[in-house]
Parts: sequence; structure tokens; C-alpha cells
Amino acid sequence: MAGTGANTLARAEQFIWLTARVLEQRRFAHGFLGGGPDAVETALSAYLNEDGGYGHALEPDLRGPVSQPLHTAHALSVLDSIGRCDGQRVERICRYLTDVSTKEGALPALLPTQRGYPAAPFIPIVGDPPAELLATGPVVGLLHGNQVWHAWLFRATDFCWSAVDALEQSHPYEVEAAIAFLDGAPDRARAEAAADRLGRLVREQRLAVLDPSRPADYPVATGYAPGEHHFPHDYARTPGSLARRWFTDEELERSLDHLAAEQQDDGGWPVTWRRWAPGTALEGRPLVTLRALETLRSYGRPLG
Repeated sequence: MAGTGANTLARAEQFIWLTARVLEQRRFAHGFLGGGPDAVETALSAYLNEDGGYGHALEPDLRGPVSQPLHTAHALSVLDSIGRCDGQRVERICRYLTDVSTKEGALPALLPTQRGYPAAPFIPIVGDPPAELLATGPVVGLLHGNQVWHAWLFRATDFCWSAVDALEQSHPYEVEAAIAFLDGAPDRARAEAAADRLGRLVREQRLAVLDPSRPADYPVATGYAPGEHHFPHDYARTPGSLARRWFTDEELERSLDHLAAEQQDDGGWPVTWRRWAPGTALEGRPLVTLRALETLRSYGRPLG
């Protein structure tokens, strides 16, 4: 690990220019170099399909051209980051979401159209995929957070509430999806109560490493890669997240210290999930690097 220093951003910039796809280069320029949003949206449009969804390995762990809910959720997060989660572009996405939803009105993680194209082995392809909070929660939360109103949201929101209320034994990525939903849910009183319960679950089940110097004291979820831990900053990515209340100031500061120290010698941050193909790891690292920089900046950490 390279540690921290005043040149954190400069080293990350060199890493981005060296390794990132055009989309992540444009996102970095927009987020940290004063670049405009048009270039980001133009780069994102290369992944758009005629059905209104997104494909072409926008989410690196799913290869091939076909649209998938996870790709489309990724596209929405990009549009959100540039302030363009509105208008006809989102109307088109919501029509796609309506078309691919399950009978519950929510999203599966992966449609069977992925068959024949490479995909991460930890994302199973099944003939009749169930609706999942993992796929639906971040999309619903983001759309609500942008004041988007569409008929698709009504049943999808009900599904998310039911799924969050039913959570008992969970795992970190599902918790991330739940808090993404709760952070945008319009019923703030209900969201706060649900987040409080979820925070207790996270602590009771030790789903967050509260002492980065002792990661072995915390279990890794079944199916995760060795060392694929989650930390407070993975849940509370901004100070305004409901998940911020789950952790003490000291716990969060240790988590942010750990995040800053994870910057590698080449200027990027590492992926922690299972590396199943060289290209997916290469494309994943710039995404993780952008998220690390955004998280550190949101908490006022100096980037240089």
C-alpha cells in the first residue's frame, strides 16, 4: 500500500489516464477537473441499447451486448453523478425497467438473456429469476432521490419496503442495497426507523469491520472472496446517509483512514471481490478508485 499524502488526487489521476475506460476518464474529469457533463453522457451513450436498457459490459462482471438491470442501474448512478437523472432519458429507462420486471414489479439481478455471454460465476443465470433487493433497492432509492415519478416506482417501492422489513440474516451487498433505497425513500420517518433496525443488524452480525487493524475478527460472507470485508464507509458513503448513524465518530474515522491508506503505488485502489477474468479486474479498479475519491471528498478528507 502506498499510504496517504498530499498528492492523492494527482496519483489517482495518473492511474485513471493509464487504465480507465473512456467513461471513467470522463467521470473523473467531471468530478475532479472541472469537466462538463456532456462528455460523460456521450461516453455513457455507447452502452445504450435500443430497448432502453444498457449493456456492453457497463457493469464489468457482465460481458456481452445485452441489456441487464445491473447495467442499467449503473447507468442511472452515472446520470445521477452529473445531475442528469431526469427527463426523457429517465423516462426511457423506466420503460425498460417496466418491461423486465418480475410479477412483483421489481428487478431480477440477471435476465436469462445473459446466456451465451461471459458472466461472473457468482451471479447465477436462472430461467425464471426472482426479484431481488440487491438489484431493485439502489434504482428505486436513486429515482426517488431525484424526484422522479413514474408508474413503475409504485410496486417497486412496495417490494423494497417488504424486502427491507423482512431482512434478518443478511450480507454486506444486500445491506448496501437496502441503505441505498432508504436514503432516497420518500417516507423519511419509516426510512429512519428501518435504518435504525438495519444498523443494529449490521453490528450484531458483524457485517462491518469496525477495527481495520483486526479484520480477521470479522467474518467474510459466504460466497465472498477471501478478505472481501466491508467497512463503515462502504455503507455510509456520505455524511448524509442514514448509515452514518450506525457508527461512532471514532469508528468512521478509522474506516476513512483505512480507505485512504488503501491507495496503491500506481495511484488506484484495489478491488476486493473475486477476480474471475483479467479484464474485469482491470475495468473494476477505476470504478473503485472513483468511489474512494468521492467518499473521501464527501467527508472533507484532503486529496491534494
